[in-house]
Order: sequence, then C-alpha cells, then structure tokens
Amino acid sequence: MSEHEADLQARSPWALHDVKTATIEPPDGPIEADVLIPGSKSFTNRALIVAALAQGTSRLSGLLRSDDAYWCIEALRALGLSVDVDGEFVTIQGVDGIWPNTQGRVYTGAGGTTARFLTSALAAGAGDWFVEGSKRMNERPMGVLLTALQALGADITPQSERPDTLPIRLKTTGLHGGRVQMSGAVSSQFISGVLIAAPYAKAPVAIEIVDHIVQRAYVHITLDMMREFGAVIEADESLSAMRVAATGYKGREYEIEADASTACYFWAAAALTGGRVRVQNLSYQTRQPDVRFVDVLARMGCVVDKDGHGIEVRGPKQLQGGFTVSMKEMSDQTLTLAFLAPFADAPIDIIEVEHIRHHESDRLAAICETLRKMGIRVEERADGVTVYPGQPQGVRLSSYDDHRVAMAQAIMGLRVANLSIDDPGCVSKTCPMFFDKLREIGVNAHLV
Repeated sequence: MSEHEADLQARSPWALHDVKTATIEPPDGPIEADVLIPGSKSFTNRALIVAALAQGTSRLSGLLRSDDAYWCIEALRALGLSVDVDGEFVTIQGVDGIWPNTQGRVYTGAGGTTARFLTSALAAGAGDWFVEGSKRMNERPMGVLLTALQALGADITPQSERPDTLPIRLKTTGLHGGRVQMSGAVSSQFISGVLIAAPYAKAPVAIEIVDHIVQRAYVHITLDMMREFGAVIEADESLSAMRVAATGYKGREYEIEADASTACYFWAAAALTGGRVRVQNLSYQTRQPDVRFVDVLARMGCVVDKDGHGIEVRGPKQLQGGFTVSMKEMSDQTLTLAFLAPFADAPIDIIEVEHIRHHESDRLAAICETLRKMGIRVEERADGVTVYPGQPQGVRLSSYDDHRVAMAQAIMGLRVANLSIDDPGCVSKTCPMFFDKLREIGVNAHLV
C-alpha cells in the first residue's frame, strides 16, 4: 500500500472525493457574513458511544456528518447495534453495556475520539476483538489508556511492534472497577475514554490524575454529557480525582452543539480581511475551549461581541502582535493563530503545545515547513513556535493529510494570491462542508 493509499483509508462515503487541489482567491474586500456552523466532532462521537452503551433508545440531533462520525457509526453497526441516520438526526438502540457481536474486527478510522472512546467502551463489555485504525491512527499514542484499561481488568495484546498503539487484540469479561492512576499530559481523550466506560464497570471507578490534564475542558464536556445520560459522578473543578458509580446510562434525546473549532476559521476570516463574521449558533458559555480563540483575536486588535445572538468578530485594519500566548487549552487553533501571525505588526510566540506533535500530523513541524515555504521567518521549539511578520508568497502547499492544517492554510488564502493546497479532502475528517461554508461567506474556493 502506498502512502497516499494509506492516507485515504480513513475517508468515508461522507467525504470529499476525487478532489486533488484547493485554490483560494483573495476576496475583493472585507468578508461580511453571518454563518451557521455544523455540529461538534467532540460532542458527536461522545454522544454516539454513550448512546450506544445506554439502556433504551436515544435520538441525537445536530449530527456532524464527517469521516470520524461515519467510522464510529459503522463500528457500532459492526458490533450489532441498530443505528439509523437521517440527515443530521441519528437514532440508536442502546445495548445497556452488552455488545450483540462479541468478536471480530473493529475499525476506527483516523478518529482519536472513536479509537480511544470505543476501545474503552468495548472493554466494559464482554468479547474478543481486533481493534485497529487507519495508518496514522495506528501510529498515535494509546499507552496511557491501554495501561489504565488493563489495570481495570481488560486483557490487551499489542498486534504491532509498538506496545502503546493500535492495532490491539482486546479480550475482556468486563472492567472490575476500583482505583486507577492516569496521566493527562499527552491527551485528555485517554481520561474521557475511561470515564465513558466507567458506568458499566462491575464496581465504582475512581480515577486519580498524577500530573495535569491537557485541555481539561474536554473532560468537563465528557462529564457533563455522562450526567445528562444518567451517570452518577463525583468530581471537582480541578479534576484531580473523579469517581464514577456503576449505574449505567439511560437513553434520551440529545442535541449536539455547534463546533467551536470550526467556528474559529470563520472568525479568522473576519480578522484577516478587516471584515465581520457572526457565528449565529454558538454561545461563549460553551464548554468547548476553542471558543476562547476570540479572546486571542481581541489581543490582535479585533472587536468581539460575545453578548448578542451568537458571537461576532470584527477585524482591524492591522492585526497586532508582540505577545506570548499559551494555546494549551485550545491547541487545535495553534495552526490558525500561526497562519494569522505573519500578517500582524510584531512577532507572536505560541507556547505549551508540544502535544500537538502527536495529532494527525506533527503540527508544529507542519507550521514551520508551511511558513518557510511561503517565505516567512519562524522559529521552532519543542513546545511551540515564534512567527515573525512578513508577506507570505503564494505557493503549492501540502495538507499533511491533516484537516486542521488544510483549513488553517485555506484562511491564509484570503490574503495570499496563488495559494493552493494539495489533498484538501482531508477536511472531511471533521468538516466535509468546509469549502462550501467558505463560499457561503463570499470566498472564492475552487476544488479540482
């Protein structure tokens, strides 16, 4: 299998197909638009797996029809569940923690949420499965999660040279419960995975965090959703210790929030063109940490309205730099900020994001390679980058098969002529309609 064929493993029927290149043309003037953002990837896959585990029927609205969601749904169907998708609505007949199909292959695609949450949910049941992801997912770390599940009673055998990644063979008769220590320094998804499975353990599960949690807000999102499906949890705001009772979930109707991560690209379009974009279906009160990217834009000179209907950003005549910012809690927007930074009036230092080297690509390396190719000075450190002002040159860029790289690069095209992006179809991982949404706000985006 070639590298390109391996990259395409995770594309689904919901993906952009037969698209090799995206070209973005700078608009004639500022972007002025109101926009509705599709559902959150983070909420979608959590809700799908919690609803699958639950007792009774759940109806989810606001489903994000992305590659990650598709492969999560297909994995649940392969496990014998009834999952009916009708547009942005999905109806799931929950199994109350007892998987109908107790053996076979489970494919997770490229989704870290699917791989980590579903592996945990499987461990809480009973069966013997071979669990694997796409080529890139099989390279991403899972060791903290696998160790925690083993401590709770799962039998996990690596199926490759690396003991801390997929594929694995998972044999289990259920999780016995008890106390488990975990690190949150690499990914909060490991903690969320154990939490999601915990209501179906044979006894309460107590999780102790031994260091710190990267993007702690996503663990709060997990806990909030679990409670809405009937879980009984004890946890404080610090999340240093959490206890989940063995009470299961109850099926329900659940509305999936709009995706704050996707919204950021549209706010960035306003910032970069001196325009105005209002995201109509998202509140600043969301738990999604990326919503606070608007506060970074405010530091860059944007005017932000958080109090009206939705959230509006108005861009300045000149973006401002000259500051250092930790993007640890909203690290998916590191790329967005780095690709806005050349247009600021002074350098911008981005720190505390070493963990994004282990996402769909090494995102810090992707930032540096992209900007240097465009003629921009950038300094790379272990945990971040410093980006200097300059005028990026239009070139042909690699997307690195990374949805966030491609979307952030596309926004640069609003100020850079002759910018093209190879393999833009990777945006299908979380937002197949991304380029359609750009067109909605007046951007000339050509796909060939």
